[in-house]
Amino acid sequence: MSSISSFFPSKFLLPMNTRDRPPESLSHLRFSLETLPGARKYIFNHHTREQILSQLYDAFWGSQAHLFLPPSHSNAPTISLLSEVQAGTGFQGAGKDTPIIPGRPCSHIFKKGESCFRCKDCALDDSCVLCSRCFHATSHEGHNVSFFIAQQPGGCCDCGDAEAWRLPIACPYHPAAPESPDATTPRSYAKPISDDIPPVANYPNRMPITQELRDSMGRTVGYALDFVLDTLNLSPDDPSVPNTEAEVRLQPTGDPMHRDPIEHYSVVVWNDDKHSFEEITKLLMDLTHLSRDHAVEMCHDIDENGREVILTGSDVTHLLEVAQAISQIDLGVTMRRAYDTFREQTVAVIIEWLLDLTRSRLGPDLLVLREVLAKELLSQPRTKFLSHPEVANRTRLDCLFLDHTKLWKKPRLNLKETYASILSLSRDHKLAVAGHFANVYHRVVDAYLLVDREAETSIKYFALQLFTVPSASVHIVRNHKLISRILAIISAFFTNQIEEKHIVYPPHPLGTLDVESFPFKSKRFMPIFSDLRYLCHTAPVQALIATNREYINQFAKTCQLFMCVSPNKRAVTTHVEYETDAWISVFNVTLSLSRVIKVYGEAFSRSSVAQLTSAITTVVHHILMVCTLTEERLDRTKFEPIEFHEVYFGNTAYQVVKFDVLEGWVSFHHSLHWLLAELFKHVDRLDEQSLREIGLTSVRDIITRHASEQAILTVIDFPLRVLAMIAQIRTGLWVRNGFVIRGQLLHYRDFMLRELCYDQDLFIVQTALIIVDPDTVIVTILDRFGLIGYFSGAFLHATYEGAQLANMVEEMLFVLITIFSENGNASKMPIERAVRREIVHALAMGACPFTELIKRVAERLVDDVCFERVLEEVANFKAPETVTDLGTYELKDEAFDEVNPFFYHYTRNKREEVETILLNRLRKKTAHQYTHGPFAILPLCFESEVLLQVLFYSLYNISSSPSRLGRRHPRPKAILDQALHLIMLALVERATVFSHLSVVKTFEEEKNLVDVVCGFEHHDKYKPYRARVEWILTQIAQHVPDDVRSRRRVLDLSLGRAPDPQDAKKRAAKARQEAIMKQMKEQQASFAYNFDDIDDEEDESMEETQEEQQSYGTCIVCQEDLNVARPFGMLGLVQPSRFIRRHPDSHNAYLNEVLQTPASLDRTTGATTNKFPPPQAEALDAKAGSSPNFEGFPAQSTRFGLHSSVCSHMMHLDCFQVYSVSIRQRHRAQSTRNHPESVPRKEYICPLCKSLGNVILPVTSPTQTTLVNVPFPDWIRSAGIGILKSKPDPLLDSLQFRNGTGEFVFWSAQDSGYNSAMRSTDRWEGTESAKMVDSVMVVSKSISQQTRHLRDRPEPEAGERGAGIYLPEELIGYTICAIEIAQRGMDASGEGLVVDNLTDPQMGMIRGMLTCMTKLAGLHFKGRADEGREAVKQAIIKRLLPEWSRTSLTSFSYPLLLRDPFTVLVETAAVAPEMLRHVLILAYYACLARTVIGLVYVLNKTRSHSTAQLGRRAHEDIFGDVRMFFMSVVRHSPVFEHTATLVFETFGEARIEKLLYAFTLPFLRRAAVLCRSVLPSCFPTPPTSGLCEYNRLLTMLKVPPLSDLPNQDTLQNALSGWCAHYGHSHAASQLNCGVVLDFPATYRLARLPLVLDNLFGAQDRALTCHRCGTMPVDAAICLLCGVTCCMQSDCCRDEDNDRGECNMHTRECGGTIGVYFLIKRCMLLYLYSNNGTFSSPPYLDAHGEVDISMRRGRRQYLHHARWEDVRKTWLSHGIPTIIARRLEASLDSGGWETL
Repeated sequence: MSSISSFFPSKFLLPMNTRDRPPESLSHLRFSLETLPGARKYIFNHHTREQILSQLYDAFWGSQAHLFLPPSHSNAPTISLLSEVQAGTGFQGAGKDTPIIPGRPCSHIFKKGESCFRCKDCALDDSCVLCSRCFHATSHEGHNVSFFIAQQPGGCCDCGDAEAWRLPIACPYHPAAPESPDATTPRSYAKPISDDIPPVANYPNRMPITQELRDSMGRTVGYALDFVLDTLNLSPDDPSVPNTEAEVRLQPTGDPMHRDPIEHYSVVVWNDDKHSFEEITKLLMDLTHLSRDHAVEMCHDIDENGREVILTGSDVTHLLEVAQAISQIDLGVTMRRAYDTFREQTVAVIIEWLLDLTRSRLGPDLLVLREVLAKELLSQPRTKFLSHPEVANRTRLDCLFLDHTKLWKKPRLNLKETYASILSLSRDHKLAVAGHFANVYHRVVDAYLLVDREAETSIKYFALQLFTVPSASVHIVRNHKLISRILAIISAFFTNQIEEKHIVYPPHPLGTLDVESFPFKSKRFMPIFSDLRYLCHTAPVQALIATNREYINQFAKTCQLFMCVSPNKRAVTTHVEYETDAWISVFNVTLSLSRVIKVYGEAFSRSSVAQLTSAITTVVHHILMVCTLTEERLDRTKFEPIEFHEVYFGNTAYQVVKFDVLEGWVSFHHSLHWLLAELFKHVDRLDEQSLREIGLTSVRDIITRHASEQAILTVIDFPLRVLAMIAQIRTGLWVRNGFVIRGQLLHYRDFMLRELCYDQDLFIVQTALIIVDPDTVIVTILDRFGLIGYFSGAFLHATYEGAQLANMVEEMLFVLITIFSENGNASKMPIERAVRREIVHALAMGACPFTELIKRVAERLVDDVCFERVLEEVANFKAPETVTDLGTYELKDEAFDEVNPFFYHYTRNKREEVETILLNRLRKKTAHQYTHGPFAILPLCFESEVLLQVLFYSLYNISSSPSRLGRRHPRPKAILDQALHLIMLALVERATVFSHLSVVKTFEEEKNLVDVVCGFEHHDKYKPYRARVEWILTQIAQHVPDDVRSRRRVLDLSLGRAPDPQDAKKRAAKARQEAIMKQMKEQQASFAYNFDDIDDEEDESMEETQEEQQSYGTCIVCQEDLNVARPFGMLGLVQPSRFIRRHPDSHNAYLNEVLQTPASLDRTTGATTNKFPPPQAEALDAKAGSSPNFEGFPAQSTRFGLHSSVCSHMMHLDCFQVYSVSIRQRHRAQSTRNHPESVPRKEYICPLCKSLGNVILPVTSPTQTTLVNVPFPDWIRSAGIGILKSKPDPLLDSLQFRNGTGEFVFWSAQDSGYNSAMRSTDRWEGTESAKMVDSVMVVSKSISQQTRHLRDRPEPEAGERGAGIYLPEELIGYTICAIEIAQRGMDASGEGLVVDNLTDPQMGMIRGMLTCMTKLAGLHFKGRADEGREAVKQAIIKRLLPEWSRTSLTSFSYPLLLRDPFTVLVETAAVAPEMLRHVLILAYYACLARTVIGLVYVLNKTRSHSTAQLGRRAHEDIFGDVRMFFMSVVRHSPVFEHTATLVFETFGEARIEKLLYAFTLPFLRRAAVLCRSVLPSCFPTPPTSGLCEYNRLLTMLKVPPLSDLPNQDTLQNALSGWCAHYGHSHAASQLNCGVVLDFPATYRLARLPLVLDNLFGAQDRALTCHRCGTMPVDAAICLLCGVTCCMQSDCCRDEDNDRGECNMHTRECGGTIGVYFLIKRCMLLYLYSNNGTFSSPPYLDAHGEVDISMRRGRRQYLHHARWEDVRKTWLSHGIPTIIARRLEASLDSGGWETL
């Protein structure tokens, strides 16, 4: 330290003062940064960071901090950054929306996870995006909008940038500048732009600053940048570990003390995507002996920052061992001197500080700090070490670009964001940065392709923000020759010219390709082609390419490299042994190149005719140089020099290229031919008039003035070889070449890619027809296909066998049809028409979803802005309706007229499909519109005699094949179809000449074409073609009538047509069928007559047998009948549930929802719409606003219980036991599998429907018991008399709860007497029923023991009688409640009641559980004939009658109104169903009184003014005098009465009545469910009327309404007693007398926005994890309570149990079940007891398709049916079964608990 300090004045060693710094603060900063590593002992922590930031700020602003900080902050920020302080204090408008300044772009920098929007209709290209604010402020209705999430920071919003948009988007926040020349015409530069860029002009918020401050800021930023460059100059290019200690010490260093004998070193671990958190955590713990918490924290730092120091010390040996051990698992690790590592960490802080400056402001000025930074970046460095001397006139920015690969994740991203902020300053700044990036682009690409471990953060991707800007792209192409340099890079890279991790530049011109080399196997080359494509796509660059021959010449040389790469040769005798996959890499490269070719070719639409013809000549020259082997490009061992030979065809000799595809080498890749095809597509510039201006007469002259006809044939031969090869492959002649050749064919002809290769080759052959004699071209095609002999009369072929020959003929005819009729390129079809044609032909095969449609169309057309608009014109969209539906597009009827079954993109099979569809749509063929341009002469090809001969033998060989071969032609119909189509085309295009030729020219047997066509007219075998043949002959007859008439066979119609043998066969078959049916009817009638008497005799005995042996179906295991002969049960599931919601006390929103509930819950309201996409979705989302919890229901306001469900399948008890054993055996056999069921929880899977179950319930028919017919008052009186007459029952008293609730201990899940009663009983009817009851009790007890903390009911302690869950209330009652809740808002069947929606299995389940209750009661009353029913019945009546509750003889000290009255009703149904109706009346009135008490508690905590107002009472006929009833309930407790009075006065009678209605309606619905299940015949549905549901239920249950209470003395007495009992208890102890009501409205899940991307807008507060307080990387929204959780994140994981936050939250919210929407994955997550499954999301994109993980990026909308299905699954408690079914269908490995 002393040696360093001697170079600095001693005053800089003084401690730092406040903001009044001396002018030497920069020197102090320099000294501090140099000495800080040693001063801090090489330990970098948050204090170090704070010190560096403080000194940077102090040096930056000197004594003028007040211009940057509010008055409340006098010192430099230490913990927070300057921008954070400014935003937090609102300094000069910071933290708010930027002010509106005309002409200034938005330039909002996207953060990771932020939403971005792209409008294809508005944007110039796909790189132009909008931030959420600008998108929603502009109109994009009906546009093709996509949405995605920023995966990294650094991109920026293009709103306000005129170069980014086709049309002005009129954003109100970023209006255009006033009209000026600069606004419309971007300034261009003829030479590289100067680095001295003036400040942005006309900026209104300029802050005047002193020169001293400007110098201070500049010097500090400059020094900081130089410090960064000096440090990075000594850093390694990639993370690697030295092999020895000597190599460690020889590493370059900036440490002045590096010769010190005791040196400190640091081991640094770098981030990657290969290793998991857990793996690295264990590794760090093992190697560094860190605690787990410390290791986990370090892993998080590595992931967040990109690297972290894990060890620092002087023990070089140990550190090296640790570093080498880490490198063994291919994890990036470096070991360097601690001094240099410390400086690198300082660099990260400096870069963070620089980014902070771009986000900060100087007063109101938002630009000046960025301008200062830009100026220093564009200045030359003043570093200690000479950095990158190879770059001429280098600036700091150049050096930072080159050193980017030495940085790690966080600094890289920060720098990219800094650069992006500089770009938005002005166009000059953008051009300057683009120029410097282009200057070092080749070295940036070096690092990206060869060195960089973190390619996703490479600075290379910064090219996208520069190369897509028209002004920047033309600047760097013109002044920095970037296209030439990229082409050179491609050439050098793929010829493997790589030395010392650098691509040789400029490359050696004679490099050769090796498809097995590293470059082809690398996956990083594609972005280089993309950069070139982006660059060439902008209009100014396209103009440069078109007007400068140098560009096409350079590009052609690059394309030469890839000509005929990876050729194939047919394997004849043996199969290819080793099938290499190099072809995949080759296709990836050439298809990437072909996309550039497409763009390059399009550029010549901006050229002159002379420039276009010059380009064509250039490309043809390069093709010939390659194909003739003049240049050393092709492998001479595979490609031979071009030779010609004579071919005789039709008595004429033709000179054609000599080549046999069956024996030679053929490649799929002809990039120069593809480029030539693109140039020829500019037919609008190649017409005769345009060519005449440059001294040419036709396209033929362009070629022939520099090349002979043989040269032209050489050019076209290579594409033709490919066409012949693919025909042979499809025919099966290349099968021995294996999958390799098949895979290449599939890629070559793939719908999305064929436009880049296959279509280009076809077009080259088509173009040859207008350049060379068509006869020669056709003969060349025949020769290449090996079909000269076939079309000369020789039916046999040396290689092609029967079917193969026919297939080759078919393939060749298809090529002819295409080149003669396809006019897309030949007429330069407008893009919209081309898109329309493709869509029409894609949909002609049938309706399909959008994703399937775009697979049938070329990607260029799909990407065009008009695609979806045209789709809407020609197709009808069928929106998805059900859960499984997808949106489909169906071709409109009128569009079928545009379908051509011979469309050249159809395969053979698809052509046949379309022909079937169009069978009844015979249409007159129309001309193909070669009206102008060079291809106007193409129809002359139909005058070719060679073509005529081809057509003749196509038909002749079909008609004469049996006589010539002795066998049938293999594919006559396909060839006939194509030949007739060609003839029809000829007659449409050149009718006169073709008609004369067809009768004059004769061939085999002196026949002409008309002769063989006539032979098909009345041929029975070819009837489907008769109409076409007749049309052909009619057209020919118009020109040569006599010749046709003499050859046509005319049928004598007067004799009638000859009988059709096929029709005769059909008539005979139908007659036989009718005779058989008549005979069967007679036999059935005879059978019924003979057995009628026997049936009558056995009727009586059969009825008796049915009564004894009633069948309940069949056992799903053994398939035998289920009857009383063998015990059987119903498979069910009893699961813990927190489903039922209690009404929250102080939430006005829920009270308003109750007040607004409809009067009838068994009718749908019709408020929801099923239209998709939802209309006005954006407006509805905006109106709903953002809720902190997505309007989820609070988890703490739920009631715990057990829910029972059944799957409707039944099984014998012994079969069930056998099946249970098989489950345990499966678990043992598949020990590593995550099974769908848990054996410890007694679970199983239904073998038929795969539903989850854990109990087996007894099956009973509805009881025949009749209700007590005694009037209610009389029944009450007689019940009381009966109790008086009865003797005391000590046994019964001992079986009731001691706390006076009136509940029975034997119905408790943990009753200690259950097991002893089971063991001691000997009169229970068999052990089978006991086993079924026991299955329920075992499951209930297990759950009860684990859930005491969730139950608030007073119950005995564990071990006592009556402990645990009370089954009538918390199992049966809870289940019925859940069934009723699930039916809310659903239409009742047949306009009936809620009970009419009940299924038979549901009612059977309720009866089965009641049977279990009955058995449990009887178990404790041994020796009694009625199994204790009478005793329990009397106890229930005592509980209900208040006079018995208040006597000293009974122990009912607990007020009845504190119990749920429905529980008493369930108890009654179990032991005394005959008195259900009368008990129901008492229970209903108890419910009314209890509801009043509950309302007082609710309304006392609610503000009246914020609840919904009601005009007047609506249910006076039901409730009568509400006030009197309300006050009579509360009058027995003065305090309570006072509170109730205030409540009633505050809320008024109308609202109180509505609440009373809403809270008691569910009780009636549940009672109806119970009564219908137990006694269906006694509770029929009353006749439908216009009454509300409440009235209809009262009528069904025969319960007197409250308005009739004055006439019910008995009820008045009961009510008075209950209320008095409650009032006295309340007066004595108010704390224990609260009544909590169940929530009575329709249950809904948390509210998700109708438009998915609105989740990412202003939902920051809602999308914050409540546990860690951060925005989750992978957020999961709980759909029950609306809370946001961190999905599978380490920040919120339960380390002890290895449980993720979703599982942890599930236990607090849903209990055992969880339903989550995973936002970024865009899918649902279901959880149940440590198991789970993913499911399709409720969102569909605009095309009605699911988009998992938002891969396609289209905007998504909530689909009502899918969302409702999720809700119904939850309502029906079906989540466990869904999970079980998914797990059963797969071999799941588990791990769901970690989510």
